[in-house]
Amino acid sequence: MEDLKGSLHIARHLKRCCDELEIPYVFKGSFDKANRTSSASFRGPGVEEGLEILLQLREKVGCPVMTDVHTEAQALTLGQELDILQIPAFLCRQTDLILAAASTPAMVNVKKGQFMSPSDMEHVVQKIRTGGNQKILLTERGTTFGYNNLVVDMRSIPIMKGFKVPVVFDATHSVQLPGGAGDRSSGQSEFVPTLAKASLAAGANGLFIETHPRPDQSPSDGPNMIPLKDIKKLLQSCQRIRQA
Repeated sequence: MEDLKGSLHIARHLKRCCDELEIPYVFKGSFDKANRTSSASFRGPGVEEGLEILLQLREKVGCPVMTDVHTEAQALTLGQELDILQIPAFLCRQTDLILAAASTPAMVNVKKGQFMSPSDMEHVVQKIRTGGNQKILLTERGTTFGYNNLVVDMRSIPIMKGFKVPVVFDATHSVQLPGGAGDRSSGQSEFVPTLAKASLAAGANGLFIETHPRPDQSPSDGPNMIPLKDIKKLLQSCQRIRQA
């Protein structure tokens, strides 16, 4: 998230597109990008301002809201206010963080670590259930493949669905080239449509897609993003695959 105005613009456009296509829509925004490649990179508005933006978005746009958390204290606080808490991929094995999120009323979405096999995520699901929460999502976001690259094994989708939870495919971060631009990550956004459609053909229950009116001006993940004006066309294509 950059500010309320920009977030509202994006959320309202996406909500209109999804309503027209009868697709459930959740707004996800980060108040703090805590795992940036460089310490000089933009991180976000911070937890207090970020929470206020998310709550205003939910009220003004009428959609559920989600953010990622990095500490137990953040999870315990934000889980009382927001609809979904996201556990970042790099933190998906942090038991105390997962249990803190699970103890709140929020749904818990866990990004599969780039270093994890899909079968290992069963233990993450068990941790959340042990914490008393049955509202669970798992998100596939690619696996480390050599230097500055990721690869997606679509077998991970049915494997993780075997744990009796919905599986989301992150079409944005799966085309990321981590650290590929030296002091920041690069990406290959031209492959987002291909992977998004493939994931739905493989049985994914939802899509995670980052977008921006001007991706080349986005302070984070610009090379991975789909331009906002192109989102509806992509969703229409994905919807046809899912229906088939």
